[in-house]
Amino acid sequence: MCGGGARIPRLAPVTIRLYDTATREVRDFVPLQEGKVGLYVCGLTVQSEPHVGHVRSGVNFDVLQRWLRHRGFEVTFIRNVTDIDDKILTKSAEQGRPWYNLAYAMKLELDKAYAALNVAPPTYEPAATGHIPEMIVLIERLIERGHAYAAEDGSGDVYFDVRSWPSYGELTKQGVDDMEPAADADPRGKRDPRDFALWKGRKDSEPATASWPSPWGPGRPGWHIECSAMAGKYLGESFDIHGGGVDLRFPHHENEQAQSRAAGGGFASYWMHNAWITTAGEKMSKSLGNTLSIPEILKSYRGVELRYYIVAAHYRSHVEFSFEALDEAAVGYRRIESFLERVGADPAAAGEVPAAFAAAMDDDLGTPAAVAVLHETVREGNRQLAAGEDATGAAAAVAAMLDVLGVHPHDPAWGSRGGDDAERLTAAVDALVAGLLEERAQARAEKDWARADAIRDRIKSAGIEVTDTPDGPSWTVS
Repeated sequence: MCGGGARIPRLAPVTIRLYDTATREVRDFVPLQEGKVGLYVCGLTVQSEPHVGHVRSGVNFDVLQRWLRHRGFEVTFIRNVTDIDDKILTKSAEQGRPWYNLAYAMKLELDKAYAALNVAPPTYEPAATGHIPEMIVLIERLIERGHAYAAEDGSGDVYFDVRSWPSYGELTKQGVDDMEPAADADPRGKRDPRDFALWKGRKDSEPATASWPSPWGPGRPGWHIECSAMAGKYLGESFDIHGGGVDLRFPHHENEQAQSRAAGGGFASYWMHNAWITTAGEKMSKSLGNTLSIPEILKSYRGVELRYYIVAAHYRSHVEFSFEALDEAAVGYRRIESFLERVGADPAAAGEVPAAFAAAMDDDLGTPAAVAVLHETVREGNRQLAAGEDATGAAAAVAAMLDVLGVHPHDPAWGSRGGDDAERLTAAVDALVAGLLEERAQARAEKDWARADAIRDRIKSAGIEVTDTPDGPSWTVS
């Protein structure tokens, strides 16, 4: 929490309700162990520079873990990194660089992007290449239980036998016969085209460094087995919540659940998926050529404004990205900042979140309704200021809500990450204009219209346009 010291965990009875993708309904959240939450989120395959669509999942699940902790839960949050994959090998070959160099460089870019948006580090961030032994053990268990087999063609491939697991398809409500063939390995060694790869034997065309020894010969893990092994290692065979992007439901999460439960574990009790950020109605992706990298966006907007734009939308709602919408979000956020500056006391000292805010967050992380409560509180605080009343209570409530959403302007994260000259200049001008606006508000409250107009003219002469809104005055460079 920012500025207000450590908050004492509250274990008072609360009911958090979350949409479970597996059951397709909003359910009461009941953890496996009282007061504790095990949360696993599929991180990124570090093949390229992260764009705004990539980081949405990181931001959304950061809000989830912040809210769970605010509600008094002890959260163990695991978010993996896939650092070996077909796409990584292909891109590294195209660029003429070692695959591990590409993966490492893109992991550093991802770290920068998360830091720029104040995404708190997870409890642990395991990398796939660091957990090959655990994957091999899990594959061996599946073979022993009759749910996996080594290809007979000498390729060294190992596959999950989907027809051996009657529940296969239960996460996405599909029948096996209705599914497309798995395209993650050469089908020649498969018993069924829908069987998916657990282990991929090394090919002559691949670098020797991209393979590890195994009982089936040198090779590397399939994509799906990675998360099952890492989730099991750090959270146990049964844990509370598994999250990720909606595009991962099939085949990745379907396959994770099948292989984990076929191996004897319970796996995730709840499945949560964030929706896409789209451009022109299509998922933002490298292949579509419609990406917007985080460094490029941050040339024009502050990290806190971009994060506010993301959290203001419900995590399950598709967001059509536009700079116009980002502009509107930035203006709305600056009104909140202006209010805290106008209070002038200690706005960093967080109080309690309003009951309506808590109710919204408890209802499947209802951030749109929570943000509406935030702005209502700002409007009331501005009314109090205009009337010459004490607005520190409203400011404390605003600070508490901003803490939960990870967008408190006084959070040290914003000062220590990416604070370039333009950002610092904006903050300085913000503070100066806020002081003048406070003087103007006081003059208006005292009905000293001449003084109020003089202050407005003084601001305007500096090239700054002031607009009076229901949320209080806002300013832009004219």
